Amino acid sequence: MAKYSEQFKLKLVKEYQEGKLGYNLLAKKYGLKDSTPILRWVKVYEKFGVEGLKRKRHKETYSVQFKLDVLSFMKRTGSSETETAHKFGLTNAPMIASWKKAFREGGTEALGRPKGRPPMSEKAKNSKNKQTEKKEMTYEQKLERENELLRLEVEYLKKLRAFQMDPEGYLEKHKQRYHSNSKKPSN
Repeated sequence: MAKYSEQFKLKLVKEYQEGKLGYNLLAKKYGLKDSTPILRWVKVYEKFGVEGLKRKRHKETYSVQFKLDVLSFMKRTGSSETETAHKFGLTNAPMIASWKKAFREGGTEALGRPKGRPPMSEKAKNSKNKQTEKKEMTYEQKLERENELLRLEVEYLKKLRAFQMDPEGYLEKHKQRYHSNSKKPSN
């Protein structure tokens, strides 16, 4: 996926807002494959201003619970990814699609996996060798893992039920926690 500068995005948003060209014509004029990014930039600009168009210097990480709540809200309300992103204060709506795919393919556990490939240091190489030697988990370890997954599932279902009973109250109650959990402090 191509990365576009903040100035380029802002230029296209402003040009769209002037009303002379629509999304498709702007995409064609500037050589974009389709108009979806322009539509997303306009929506993000309208919701968050210029800040929404900026590329993030640091990757924000979101808790598994937050991702589950976002997906649950989207499924329950039938909202689009863009509408859901705006509801939860996210500027990158396509990220929700990747969460949805990960959840569909690997369940709750897949939402907690870090993205990307970790660097391969000497320590990592050594631990990788040890892991291949100790690949088999003991019966006790398997049971502990299963218990933990079941605990997570029960906790998720409790929160889902609370959310379904009073969505606005639930979101308001947990809003501050999600925003504080989702942003890494920048040093």
